[in-house]
Amino acid sequence: MGKKIVIALGGNALGNNLPEQMIAVKETSKAIADLIEEGHQVVISHGNGPQVGMIQNAMAEFSRVHNQPLAPLSVCVAMSQGYIGYDLQNALREELLNRGIKKAVSTVLTQVAVDPEDKAFENPTKPIGAFMTKEEADKLVSEKGCKVIEDAGRGYRRVVASPKPQEIVELDIIKALIDAGQIVIAGGGGGIPVIKQGNHLKGVPAVIDKDFASAKLAEQIDADYLIILTAVEKVAINFGKPEQKWLSEITPDEARKYMEEGHFAPGSMLPKVQAAVQFAESKANRTALITLLEKAKNGIAGKTGTVIK
Repeated sequence: MGKKIVIALGGNALGNNLPEQMIAVKETSKAIADLIEEGHQVVISHGNGPQVGMIQNAMAEFSRVHNQPLAPLSVCVAMSQGYIGYDLQNALREELLNRGIKKAVSTVLTQVAVDPEDKAFENPTKPIGAFMTKEEADKLVSEKGCKVIEDAGRGYRRVVASPKPQEIVELDIIKALIDAGQIVIAGGGGGIPVIKQGNHLKGVPAVIDKDFASAKLAEQIDADYLIILTAVEKVAINFGKPEQKWLSEITPDEARKYMEEGHFAPGSMLPKVQAAVQFAESKANRTALITLLEKAKNGIAGKTGTVIK
């Protein structure tokens, strides 16, 4: 029987600019279509690092030149969801039609609620936007109230919080589209971060980790599999060392032991393993897989990748 699968695309699946993205999504769509062709029900999430950075830099320059208000980060995330979804859904639709598969592909502009009391807001650590001189950084702090850090001798950058996702706001819409047999692209870039104020949803300057948001999406649509795609075929311990060991199947407890021993790099493999463990433990018979995009089909078949269950 086909599985309900959430695929979390990494940045390498989308390229770093518009021309690269248009080429990358064609190859990405082939790997996704392979899973659909096998009868699996697929929901797609994706990163947006280069794309949202490009949008934010453009909007910041517009603000500077025309003396207009700075576009909120939440708005920039929404923009990135729209244009990545546009390219991805069209490429996937075309690939499916070329295979004789007629399925609608929809992008859902997705908001993700976070806790306003999340400790991450007390200590913003996620650098975003262009590098600045100290004078430019001081001006941003005084005029806009933003927080900045000195970034490894390369200049100053704005930093924002990275709170944990609590709820997929458009969950009912996503479920309805899945039930209608559509392929859904949702939760792009970790989702548009919002906090609830009564009936109002207020965008906040934050970046939600894409893998944690994908795990939350997979939990809330009751998926069987979460596939987190990355730049390596399997997760390794002692990575890059003579005693390096590739991991084929591990339990959440084993994953936690390796995390405590410092085997996975923060901001790279660590959040992927953490998100995989979170999903695998959320309900019986849920499985997380970490692998390369082009190996996803073989990973589901148990032939490769790192499985956490």
